[in-house]
Amino acid sequence: MRYIDTITEHYGWQGAALAAIIIILFGIQSYYWIFAYGRIVRFRNSRRKKRLEAEPPLSVVIPLFTEDYDYLDERLPQIFAQEYAAPFEVVIVYIGSDSDFYEELTRLRLMHPNLTVTKIEYNPRFPISVKMALNVGIKSAHHEHMVMTTSDAAPVTDQWLAMMGKAFMRGEIVLGYAGVEPAAGLGNYLMRMSQLQCSTYWLSQAVARNAYRGTRHNLGFTKSLYFGSKGFTHLNMNIGEDDLFVQKIATPENVSVALTPKAAVSRRTWGGMSRWIGQLRHYGSAYAFYPVGVRNAIEWDLGSQSLFFLTVAAAVAFMPVEFKAAALLLLLARYAMAAARMKSIAERAGEKGVAMRYFMFDLLNPFMMLCVRAALLRKDKSVWR
Repeated sequence: MRYIDTITEHYGWQGAALAAIIIILFGIQSYYWIFAYGRIVRFRNSRRKKRLEAEPPLSVVIPLFTEDYDYLDERLPQIFAQEYAAPFEVVIVYIGSDSDFYEELTRLRLMHPNLTVTKIEYNPRFPISVKMALNVGIKSAHHEHMVMTTSDAAPVTDQWLAMMGKAFMRGEIVLGYAGVEPAAGLGNYLMRMSQLQCSTYWLSQAVARNAYRGTRHNLGFTKSLYFGSKGFTHLNMNIGEDDLFVQKIATPENVSVALTPKAAVSRRTWGGMSRWIGQLRHYGSAYAFYPVGVRNAIEWDLGSQSLFFLTVAAAVAFMPVEFKAAALLLLLARYAMAAARMKSIAERAGEKGVAMRYFMFDLLNPFMMLCVRAALLRKDKSVWR
């Protein structure tokens, strides 16, 4: 009590209140970075009970909405080159009307007998969603266990399918990480870190047996689970196949997380930061349908981080030197915790070159998320059918 009286005497009630707020916010941030996100680093999928004794045959389902010859020449061969002990097939669902491209696809079957190609004729009056394309691919797949990916993504290693198959031995749903393809420039670094930060939210919940989403670039589930739940949900939306659907089918016991660099894929991005923010806004339209507990966990992290920065800034601007020093010390301690934890999470996910510039993302991320939230106030018509 005397200590509180001393603080009040020196800094007034306003200073005491500011100190209390800073300490509380520091405590909240410490909980997230030490305990909540620490689960990701401590996680071992091998602790889960086995449901299969060996890696199952796999079907890799890929919707293809453009005549992307680069994909056929560069990224698709990386899937066929996978080293996998069991049989696997690649099911491509082509949505388009280019007969030359379709012939090129079918010719690939001469080199790859495990390729299945299905075509949906493009009609601008009846647009095909990703869910519709995936549904066709799932019905065309010959194996019970399926992995969904996209034409923008490519495996980081030739062990990708092996890691996803091993994860299927311990769950009917498999969640894998998808990073952004590294390139030069600050914008690419911010996109990579934004992807890692967003993945940290759902990975921390998934390893705690409360999965609410994965990524459409690296997601697996069984046919039985898909048809048993009558397929994808929210058919009036062009999004939701990797989050709203996962929320429908996930239980504490049926989700397996493939959290190793060998299980990661790298996705190619198009455009700069404005396009990235637009993508976050587009797919973030499903956020309103997330469970309240999930949304609260994300909001408390972002909110406490933003308020912590603001209160420390207020202390530096208006309080005496010793108060400034204490506030800046807590700010430095919080940054050290966040940078160290993010570095260890990046190592689990297979991201490289994270630590040195993390302070830039740490400062800019709340502003980026604020931009996304502001954009979400306006309805994205491309989300709804």
